[in-house]
Amino acid sequence: MRRRSIIGTSLAVVTAMSLTACGGGDGGEGSKTVRVTLVNHVWTENIKKALPEFEKQSGLTVEVTQLGEDQLSDQYNVKLNAGSTDLDVMMYRPLQEGKQFGKNKYLADLSEKVKSDSAFEFGDFQAGPVQATTYEDKVVGLPIITEQEVLYYRKDLLTKSGFTAPPRTLDELKTQAAKVEADNPGVAGFVARTGKAAAVTQFSSFLFSFGGDFVDSSGKATVNTEQAKQAYAFYGGLLRDHGPENISTDMSWSEAMAIFTQGKAAFYTEANSLYKNATDPTKSKVVDSVGFAAFPAGPAGSKPYNIPSWALGVNDSSENKDNAWKFIQWAAGKEQSLAQQTAGVPGARTSVWANPASTATLPKDLAEANTVSTANGVGHDRPLVVKVAEAREIVGQPIVDAITGKDAASSADAANAAFQKFLDDEAK
Repeated sequence: MRRRSIIGTSLAVVTAMSLTACGGGDGGEGSKTVRVTLVNHVWTENIKKALPEFEKQSGLTVEVTQLGEDQLSDQYNVKLNAGSTDLDVMMYRPLQEGKQFGKNKYLADLSEKVKSDSAFEFGDFQAGPVQATTYEDKVVGLPIITEQEVLYYRKDLLTKSGFTAPPRTLDELKTQAAKVEADNPGVAGFVARTGKAAAVTQFSSFLFSFGGDFVDSSGKATVNTEQAKQAYAFYGGLLRDHGPENISTDMSWSEAMAIFTQGKAAFYTEANSLYKNATDPTKSKVVDSVGFAAFPAGPAGSKPYNIPSWALGVNDSSENKDNAWKFIQWAAGKEQSLAQQTAGVPGARTSVWANPASTATLPKDLAEANTVSTANGVGHDRPLVVKVAEAREIVGQPIVDAITGKDAASSADAANAAFQKFLDDEAK
């Protein structure tokens, strides 16, 4: 059996690895060669190590093309637009490309396959990530890598201020941030992303927990509802009143994380996938005091995002769909999902999250926080549109305005009008 691997760095490098003898041609209906395009990621490295097992079990040969994110996007743009048949399985970003791929019918409908395969247990996948890999009620992908938003905090500072537990609600977050800040001159009560586009994903959990969303069930813009206005005002006000001194409005996660890990902030809301930045002694000064908690509840409860950052789909133009599905059955199945999560790559299967082995390497309080996030999580952290970057700029403007002390409600009204126009133009 022969597996070909094309690994992308700045240029594509072709390597070959001979395993055991196996028949099968390249491409075509029923081909024994399944062409799988993957991104540079820990998940990919893990799955490549397990491929000999799959090839032995299935009798198939897997040809892997591995690329950086930009290269991957470029290849998809060229090949999918051309209706190319030489892609079978595609690793893609549901929240970044899912709407475009669905609208252009690039992804095969897997609904019947997941429903008819009882052993695959499609119902084991969490609702949030599945929402993001479904397009017009059709299952077009299977989530394989997820992340959720949690609360990072300083245990030592809370103890010093007399708090015995981290905040369970957003109101308690504001109260505790104010007290800790007052008790520790030079330390901000709260830090988070502030950049217009960068902040949208983390702000989304505040929006959902206030009972809002970017659009309603009919697809109309809703960033100026009362719930959305309250969320913008709260997020911006928390940073304005209790954020770092001379706070900038262009911070992404790296700048906000640096403030927290250098001991300059008490609370920080961020993706759990970045937690090692706070627990790595070579990067963090708060290793011994950092704690993790579930995202605090707002008026609508604790509703952090629970999103699939990557998923597997089948190219609708592939002439080898059945064997492509066999690869996905295995790669997104329970066994591989457990192996990946045990190795530190969180997935979307409920049964895997319930298995203590899957979270054994995580800090105990982070594992507990993740349990809340996966149960209550919303399957998107940005508007589900084709032109994602442009949409984030629009809905992110009220965040910046709220931080700088402008009228968040008026800004939300302006953003909603601009966002509705954007949605109408995209629908044409």
